[in-house]
Amino acid sequence: MEQIPNRKIHLVPFDHIAGFDVRPGFYEINGATAIPGGVNFTLHSNQATSCELLLFHRMEDEPFAILPFPEHYRIGNVYSMIVFKLDIEQFEYAYRLDGPYEPEKGIIFDKSKYLLDPYAKAVTGQSVWGRRSEVGNCYKARVVKDDFDWGDFKEPHIPMEDLIIYELHVRGYTKADGSITTVPGTYAALMEKIPYLKELGVNAVELMPIFEFDEVKDRRQYNGQELLDYWGYNTVSFFAPNTSYSAGVEYNREGNELKELIRSLNENNIEVILDVVFNHTAEGNENGPFFSFKGFDNNIYYMLTPDGKYYNYSGCGNTLNCNHPIVQHMILECLRYWVTSYRVDGFRFDLASILGRNEDGTPMSKPPLLQSLAFDPILGKTKLIAEAWDAGGLYQVGSFPSWNRFAEWNGKYRDDLRSFLKGDVGFAEAAANRITGSQDIYNPEVRGYNASVNFLTCHDGFTMYDLYSYNEKHNEANGWNNTDGESNNRSWNCGAEGETDDPEVLTLRKRLIRNACAVLLASRGTPMFLAGDEFCNTQYGNNNPYCQDNMVSWLDWSRLEKFPDIYEFFRFMIAFRKEHAVIRKDMQMCSMRFPSMSLHGVQPWNSSYDWDTHVIGVMFAGRTPDGKKDDVVYLAINTFWENQTIQLPEIPVDRSWQVVVDTRYETGMIEQPYPVWNNQTELFPRSVQILIVE
Repeated sequence: MEQIPNRKIHLVPFDHIAGFDVRPGFYEINGATAIPGGVNFTLHSNQATSCELLLFHRMEDEPFAILPFPEHYRIGNVYSMIVFKLDIEQFEYAYRLDGPYEPEKGIIFDKSKYLLDPYAKAVTGQSVWGRRSEVGNCYKARVVKDDFDWGDFKEPHIPMEDLIIYELHVRGYTKADGSITTVPGTYAALMEKIPYLKELGVNAVELMPIFEFDEVKDRRQYNGQELLDYWGYNTVSFFAPNTSYSAGVEYNREGNELKELIRSLNENNIEVILDVVFNHTAEGNENGPFFSFKGFDNNIYYMLTPDGKYYNYSGCGNTLNCNHPIVQHMILECLRYWVTSYRVDGFRFDLASILGRNEDGTPMSKPPLLQSLAFDPILGKTKLIAEAWDAGGLYQVGSFPSWNRFAEWNGKYRDDLRSFLKGDVGFAEAAANRITGSQDIYNPEVRGYNASVNFLTCHDGFTMYDLYSYNEKHNEANGWNNTDGESNNRSWNCGAEGETDDPEVLTLRKRLIRNACAVLLASRGTPMFLAGDEFCNTQYGNNNPYCQDNMVSWLDWSRLEKFPDIYEFFRFMIAFRKEHAVIRKDMQMCSMRFPSMSLHGVQPWNSSYDWDTHVIGVMFAGRTPDGKKDDVVYLAINTFWENQTIQLPEIPVDRSWQVVVDTRYETGMIEQPYPVWNNQTELFPRSVQILIVE
């Protein structure tokens, strides 16, 4: 056997900088990491000529120590240094980099700037919502330690077709008084709402941005109302949870309250999907702040024009250069971190088409970032959902580069169903396609039926109540003279704009909400709806309340008592969807030999929809999961303003069609399902029925 030669082990002597013992660090571990006896600091910059580590006492403005990285502590473009005898609970840190200044090339190093570590796990001065620390002229970072005990934790791994996604804002969900929570507006308060989520029946929450953002960065006043960056789509730090959502100050713990929330949700069979924003950062364009990426490698992290300006495919001033290898690596490391350290179940990528643009902004057929995410082993069971468009006009619903891994927010489902359900002509065929899984844009032989995330409402746009209460957006309170937000909402106020006491209008609005709920939850694909839709939450016609940290955006829980019938109908439809697997996926063929999905009109098996068609029928058929009985569900929709008689498909004489949902009624649910005669049913104007075969 070959002998290992004897070698002398040479201990590297300490260097001494600014009163600290230091040594070269671990070059492959980005960020600041606590190790026995000290802290390892690692960063990289392709074009910097020097780098300094700045150490601050907590909440102080000026550093108590400045540690230049010796040149021999640099390998390639990576600086790494271990600083010994640092107590992580007693300091905050930032960096200062020097380098060339050639703005026409997008190179803008500035040694006077304090820079936030792009890999910071916690950001200081942000812990109290709406209040920036009075001390400190920059974002600084903390070193964290991960001492959270996950125990025998197991993720639910719910199949995509079985998910019912509920989109919510962590602060707004519980901030209003009626939420009845201990510390409203926090992760802890959301945890208190888990019994409600379980009772409702949703099994996935999609959290609007929880990466660290600065809600006061663009604080302004309009008509006496303070406006903040409430939504949080301007990321300050991709690796750090938003500390102002924590009920208590955690300092050097690694988001333990958030981890407790995720574990508790998962233990209750509710998955957690994070809305992530890798298309831009909070640094804006050349007139925006300079606090992190601009100072590390501006022309690498951002897409720049030939003269060094910022491309703006995000609509927010800058565009992250996602397919540069360095940025690719950072995004992949970030997602891996959230999956391994926080056990996140999935990600929804905001303006995801940007993630497929080349460095010059052109769309790529096989974007390396998206491909690496699709095939990454650590992300192998993580759900990936793309918002398949961007603010630069790139629209990829149905064509997003997916490698059969990315699902998509189906914007065509939203638009086509909104139009059809309010009675517009020319949308019957499109609506039928959307309800049956959008097979015209997602090839089921390639992508199955899990590519489409079906939604009618989300944070961006009207709530479901407002969808049938307003013809026009009412965003005046945002301070932009009502020019912001989408103008083509495909909404209908049912005869009165906004709030009204007209009983006929109110009755019609509630029926249309029941229609929308029934169709959404009886469609093939993964359903998603906006928190509060289940009890008619309103934003008073504001379809872009990104800056409204008030009752415009907060859920008004008093409406749960005002609209209990709508809430119960949502509960019923969620349970109905779970009970009938044929809605969600193809099952073994039923004994009546019906196809798994079929389209119908006023007459069965007739799907020749013309321009003026207002009636469609969709039938799902198969066997129950245990294979013991037939499961046949028929969704009948009448968007016309007169009664319509529908002939249903023939079934054996010993079987009958039973009505289980009829939205003409106040509850929408039929407590005692009743049979129809001669396979024929009558649909009330602007109503939906769901029938099953018994």
